[in-house]
Amino acid sequence: MDAKNDSKLIRIGVFYDGNYFYHVSNYYYHGHPRKSRISVPGLHSLIRTMVAEREHVSENLCRIVDSHYFRGRLTAAEANLRHLLFSERNFDDVLTREGVVAHFLPVSHGSEKGANISLALEAYEQMVHTGFDVVVLVACDGDYVPLVRKLNSLGARVMVIGWEYAYEDDNGGRRQTMTSGRLMAEATYGIWMQDIIEKQLYPQDKIDALFVSGNTGNYPASEGNEPEDEGYDEEDDYDESFPAERRRGTVVQLKSGYGFITPERGDHDFFFLWEDLDNCEFDDLRIGEKVEFEVGTNDRGECARKVLWLDPDGIPYAAPSAPENEEKQDDGNGQSF
Repeated sequence: MDAKNDSKLIRIGVFYDGNYFYHVSNYYYHGHPRKSRISVPGLHSLIRTMVAEREHVSENLCRIVDSHYFRGRLTAAEANLRHLLFSERNFDDVLTREGVVAHFLPVSHGSEKGANISLALEAYEQMVHTGFDVVVLVACDGDYVPLVRKLNSLGARVMVIGWEYAYEDDNGGRRQTMTSGRLMAEATYGIWMQDIIEKQLYPQDKIDALFVSGNTGNYPASEGNEPEDEGYDEEDDYDESFPAERRRGTVVQLKSGYGFITPERGDHDFFFLWEDLDNCEFDDLRIGEKVEFEVGTNDRGECARKVLWLDPDGIPYAAPSAPENEEKQDDGNGQSF
């Protein structure tokens, strides 16, 4: 390794695909033993460390001079209707404190388009005007490959922050998130975050700082989601022999990654997991929301599956767009199937 250059300032620009970042953060909060969200300040600190190592300079000379976050956002009226205004404002505060410029695209009923195009245009424009030494992309989509090549042509090294993980949900189905192999191959520095976290490739304090302590700071906890022992095990298996039946009801409790629904008809509440939501994120739900669900069962009895969040007219909201490479396999050439 070359000796460190203690006189060269490394200017870093960070660009977030917000939908992807939020999706991964949800996994670590609901589906990973950490049970905590990803910390924006902690991630920025680790980015500086990783850039310093690869650029052979002191970490003190690696500075994030610009950062941008792109994601769809509901109108104020619709967010207020869904009781999401406080949640959105709380995360805005996190971005503001860390100096991240937020770019929100219009979204209605869960449908949002164009975030990746906006990110690419902004990254290219900022590179032209600012002249970053290293551009960091928190993204998974192979569609960003042309952006990486353009940034390279302007003299920037590109670091891609990506995750790959897989797990079995409580329905026995395999769920996985993958990052485009082609995108990683084009990057100057391809970073597999799951290896850094699981193999503890950095000091423990750096790894711990990647996660929000006590679920404060990055995202608000859902109302009433403090961990409690209700006697439910997230490893309960569903019995597929029960016939499917659709019902409607009201969310009456929200805990840490699970909740309960009181049906319009019936004599008991139905338990559901965060993985059972088909058209929204768990943290979007609030007590009192109307939902539709399929009646299933686990080893403790009946439960709710394939839960759909309903609008005030009783119509299911459209499902939000998932990260492009969610539950796809990448052949290494950017083609998913």
